[in-house]
Amino acid sequence: MSASVVRATVRAVSRRKVLPARAALTLTPSAVNRIKQLLQERPESIGLKVGVRTRGCNGLTYTLDYTKQKEQSDEEVLQDGVRVFIEKKAQLTLLGTEMDFVETKLSSEFVFNNPNIKGTCGCGESFNV
Repeated sequence: MSASVVRATVRAVSRRKVLPARAALTLTPSAVNRIKQLLQERPESIGLKVGVRTRGCNGLTYTLDYTKQKEQSDEEVLQDGVRVFIEKKAQLTLLGTEMDFVETKLSSEFVFNNPNIKGTCGCGESFNV
């Protein structure tokens, strides 16, 4: 049998269409408004920092903190004048996640709609990927 030869052609492209990068984290209008309210109460903070920690019965849980500066390894998400920083450890976990703020009669909280989650615990406070 003869060996097949695979050929490839290389072409220089003068006008390349650049696709916009997708944000690691998107914020709903409700989340943007709540973050703005929180940051008005803390003028020394430049934004919120989102991270993950090992905790709970299913592995990981989200953390939210005020931040006064951007760390070198943080990824910055700027949307509608709000800055959210993602810790290095959480960047792959949060990729493609939508951050929302939900108020009910009994609670008000940030909710992360994360497509990467494989399972959650019964109470909904921890998850695994």
